Amino acid sequence: MSAAGRLDHAFSQALILPLNKCSKYVLVSDCHRGIGTSSDNFLKNQHLYFAALEHYYRRGFTYIELGDGEELWENRNMRNITEVHSDVYDMFAMYEKHQRLYLIYGNHDIIRKKDPKYHEAIILQGEAMSDKSLYLTHGHQASLLNSTLWPIACFLVRYFWNPLENLGILDPTSAAKNYDVKEKCENTLRKWATENGHILITGHTHRPVMPDEPSYYYNTGSCVHPRCITCIEVEHGSLTLVKWIMQARADSLLYVAREVIGGPVAL
Repeated sequence: MSAAGRLDHAFSQALILPLNKCSKYVLVSDCHRGIGTSSDNFLKNQHLYFAALEHYYRRGFTYIELGDGEELWENRNMRNITEVHSDVYDMFAMYEKHQRLYLIYGNHDIIRKKDPKYHEAIILQGEAMSDKSLYLTHGHQASLLNSTLWPIACFLVRYFWNPLENLGILDPTSAAKNYDVKEKCENTLRKWATENGHILITGHTHRPVMPDEPSYYYNTGSCVHPRCITCIEVEHGSLTLVKWIMQARADSLLYVAREVIGGPVAL
């Protein structure tokens, strides 16, 4: 099956959620929560992430995770991840209690696809025929290795590239770590979105995308950037790309700040 076919199939079975001027969604991707070791890329930004998670909870946002929430290629035991990052999962439980938590699986947590709480795709559907809808998925469908052949990719990451990464050698097949692979993946996703006339929002490449004008392809970025996390807010009928970073006041007091880096772009 081609990349276009894989994307078509994902959205043919997508969960449908409402989208209107009162909707408040935050779209987050690629947290790669691990088991607290040196290979846990989420650790460096866990405080930024938790501050953002609390912010959106207090303000009534619905949280949608666009895949690779857990790093289940490098780690086999989900229980270890939930124990190390128990504060996150406690917050998830609060979101879920109010029906404000939706989870999409990506390639690094693809084994969660058997869990009924996880979806391959979600469509935020406008109320009227003329209203625009948002098509949400992880984006790994653009790559044969990361979708159909994911067991091979998982094996290579777990037993080959993960040990080498600790030595500073990056995985050349990863869309997040290889520029050429990233470009090819984004071009495939952008082409599908444009040809189908759908606003597509993904993660996977870890590169945030928010054009200045309405477009068909957007990307949330990730939660494992060197000094920030990025996400897309859907509020007041617009898309806004934001980042959460550490800043210092004049008295050297550190605090977590939200900064708009793209948009808002009206739907």
